[in-house]
Amino acid sequence: MDCQLIRENAPQSGEQNMRIDAELLDTVSRDPSCCYVRLYRWSEPTISLGYFQKDAVLEPRWQGCPVVKRLTGGGAILHDQELTYSIALPAVHPFRSEPVTAYERVHQAMIDVLTDLKAPCHMRGDVTAVPREAEPFLCFLRGDPRDVVMGSDKIIGSAQRRRKGAILQHGSLLLRASKLLPEVPGVFDISPGVSEPVLTDRLGDAIRDAITVLPTKNQV
Repeated sequence: MDCQLIRENAPQSGEQNMRIDAELLDTVSRDPSCCYVRLYRWSEPTISLGYFQKDAVLEPRWQGCPVVKRLTGGGAILHDQELTYSIALPAVHPFRSEPVTAYERVHQAMIDVLTDLKAPCHMRGDVTAVPREAEPFLCFLRGDPRDVVMGSDKIIGSAQRRRKGAILQHGSLLLRASKLLPEVPGVFDISPGVSEPVLTDRLGDAIRDAITVLPTKNQV
C-alpha cells in the first residue's frame, strides 16, 4: 500500500492543523489506495480537547491559548514544544481489525529512533485503572500501557478516531517543557545530547515504514 509522507514546512494554527487532519481522514475514507503520515508543529501554544471531552474552564496560565477540538479522543493536550504526527489509514488497511496495533507499531518505531539517538525509552506497560471521571484533564498526566516514557516521564501519547473502518491517529512527542507546563519535561530536557534535526528527519520515515503493510487477501 502506498503511503505518503507530509512534512509541514511551517507551523500552523490549531484550526488549520485539525482541518488538514480531518481532510486526510476524509480522503482515505473515499480512496482506499493510499495512507498518509503527517508531521507538523503549532504556530502558538494551543490547547486541543479530546473529542469526548466537555469544554472546561482552563487554568489561569492557559487562559490566553486558543482552544480547538480534536477528532481523536483522549485528554487535553497543550501543544507547544512538541512534534505532532498524524496517520490516516483506509478501511482496507490491516490495522482495521486490530486498531491498537497502530499505536504499538508507531510507538515502537519512535522508540527505536529515540533509543538509537541515545534517548532510551519504552512503552509504559501495566497501569492502575482510574475511573474516567477521576482522570486528569491533560493527556500527559494520564497513564496508558502504550504511552512512551523516559523513566517515569511520558514523552509520547496518541489517540484515535475511527470512521467507517478508516483510522485517524494523532500523537504528540514532547521535545522540551513548555513555559506554560514546566512540570512536564520533554526529550531534550531529559536527554539534552539528542540532535533535534536528526530526530525530526528520521521520525517521518520510521512511522511510514511502520504502517506500510500490504492488505491481506480478504481485505482487498
